[in-house]
This record gives sequence, C-alpha cells and structure tokens, in this order.
Amino acid sequence: MNDFTSITVTKPEKSLEIHNPTSYPLIGKGAQGAVFKLSDNTCVKIFVDPDKAKMEQEAFKSAKKNPFMPKVYETGENYVVMEYLNGPCLKDYLLGSMFMPEEITKKLLQMLEGFKESKFSMVDAPLRHIFVVNNELKVVDHVNAFKRDHPVPIKLIRDLKLLLLKDSFLMQVQKLAPDTYKEWDSYFHKKISFKKMLIQPNRGDVVEVDSSFSQLLIGKGHQGAVYRISEDRCVKVYGKITHAQQEQDVLISCQHLSFIPKVHEAEKNYVVMEYLSGPDLNTYLKKQTKLPEEVTRNLLDILTQQKREGFKQIDAPLRHIIITKNGFKMVDHVYSFTRDQDRPLELFQDLHERGFLEAFLEQVKRLDSKTYHEWTKTPIPLTKEC
Repeated sequence: MNDFTSITVTKPEKSLEIHNPTSYPLIGKGAQGAVFKLSDNTCVKIFVDPDKAKMEQEAFKSAKKNPFMPKVYETGENYVVMEYLNGPCLKDYLLGSMFMPEEITKKLLQMLEGFKESKFSMVDAPLRHIFVVNNELKVVDHVNAFKRDHPVPIKLIRDLKLLLLKDSFLMQVQKLAPDTYKEWDSYFHKKISFKKMLIQPNRGDVVEVDSSFSQLLIGKGHQGAVYRISEDRCVKVYGKITHAQQEQDVLISCQHLSFIPKVHEAEKNYVVMEYLSGPDLNTYLKKQTKLPEEVTRNLLDILTQQKREGFKQIDAPLRHIIITKNGFKMVDHVYSFTRDQDRPLELFQDLHERGFLEAFLEQVKRLDSKTYHEWTKTPIPLTKEC
C-alpha cells in the first residue's frame, strides 16, 4: 500500500502521533506536521490541521515565482506535495565556517527581498529551514508567512550568532545593502517604552497583551508577558505591580545564584533580563527514554541553592528550566519568597507525567540521602489524571 493519503498525522496532546502504513520514509517532523519522501525528487508534507495546510498553500501560491521556494506539484486538504531538497540545511552547511561566505549573504538578501515582494509579514527564516541545493538556497516551512510579523530577520541573525557568523554577515550586509542594514539596525535599537506597555490581568490562564508589540512577544502567563527586545535581552512586563515587585526582589537579590538570569534593568512594572537561548527541560525530556543523571544533579543543585538562600517556595517546574550553554537557568520567581512550600511538588508532578519520577527519586537517594528522606517522609501528592 503506497498511497500517501493513507498516512495520518495527529497531535492528541503535545507530541505528534504518526500512522504510516506505506513504505514512504519519514524524513522530518515539526510543530505542524510530518514530511515523507515519495521519490528521489518529491516529498509530501502532511499537516495535523487542515487550516495550517491552507496557510502554507497560500504562501506557496503568493510566492510561486520566487526561486527560493520549493516547487509544488500537488496540494490537498491536509497536504502539499513538493520538491524534495537533496542538500544540507544552511546551519549544517555553515558549521565550522570561520567567516560568512559572501555569496551566501547575497543569496540571503535576495531571499528576504523575495519574501517582501510576496507580501510575507514573516521576512525571516531560521537556518534549519534553509537548504543548499546545487549552490542555490531553498526555504521550507511557510505556515506563518502571513501570520507572524518579523519585518527583519530576527531568527536568521540569532542562528548566525550561535555559529559566530553574525558579525561577518552584518558587515557584508552593510557593504552590499546599506539601506537594508540601516533598517535592521534601527529596528534592533529602537526605543520601546515598557512603562506604557499594556498588560492586563485576566481571569483565564494568561494575561492580555498589547497587540501593537505582538511581533516581539515570545511568551505570556499568569503574571505577565515576555518580549524579546534584542538578540541577548528580553523584558518581562507585569499585569500587577505586586507581582513585578515580588519577582524583582528575588532576581535582584539572587544574582549570585547560578540558575538566576542576569538582570539588566528593573522598573515599577517590568524587568529587563538576559534572553535565554535553549530548550526548556520539559521539551528536552520528551525526547529521552531514560532520565540522565546529569539532569538530576542540576535540578538538585537548583533546589539546594533555593533552600540555602531562604526561598519559601522550593520548586523547579520543568517548563521553567531552560537549558543554556551556561547551564540550567530558571524563570518565573514571583512566589519564591512568599509562598510556603518545602518540597518541589510541581517538579514531582512534571516528572511523574514524563514517567521519570521514580528514577529521579532513586538518583536523589544516591546523591543526597538526607534530601531524599525529607522529600519522602510523607507521601508525594500526585493528581489522578496522570
């Protein structure tokens, strides 16, 4: 059976579920769907949500004359059959380069200009979505071409910085396209009045944010919203002044702790801190079949530092732990000094949901038996849904 339409891709919870009764191999998957190789020249992207398929199809239609787009051969309610790109992604292609190749810079500028001509609001692409095929560039994943507002290549420049190629890239842009360079430089250095940002407390799960800054938004929760304001900085703006004060008390007084993000500025309703580049621990553990002891050591170190520093709330939810090149960092400290909790109950719950709680406790018992006995002297409460 080799009819690709028999392949189903669903997302019942947080991860994809793929049923593939065909012999077509899976060659990639992401937030919206999965990609299967049909032949040496073609592949099919099958979407979880037909609306996402339609969004990508509209992007391909709008940019059909753009040479940086893969050829499209067929579309359906939940799929796109397109050109198979037999080449490395630009991230792998540039890995190990000491200097940005000027020919690549020229092609990237042409690519971004093509996005503008196609009326994309997303004038950007991460390196992993750009492929080098026969010395030409091709770009995939255009679901958000008309949805996200990136007037400048934020993700592209971020990725080049991680490869230590940002400076040489921008130097070449300044020479090849000075007006474009000025536009980017103005965007990254524009002054934003965080005091005037409107963050409204909401009765639901998250705050309501000011839509005029939506292109900078990278996350929001119960207490506030976080915006990326440069490659290495972000700002958290709070809905309530009390929440701002509570978190600032923790962040500023605990800058010496290894897991606390660096703070650059703090005012009545916001705090500017380092932007943490890396996956959260929950996302990382989804891909693991066993709990690495190094993870337990890092979590135990954070929790030990919290207790030693006088935190009232001892906890480290997986989604609040970011794995960076400088080690584990933790965000969201609004209640660290105000809420009494002497055991990491949310961490226990998170690890239970991932199937790692028993392994975690066994490792803690071996590494720090005193802490293990303190945590387990009474039963650990876990919700029935898990």
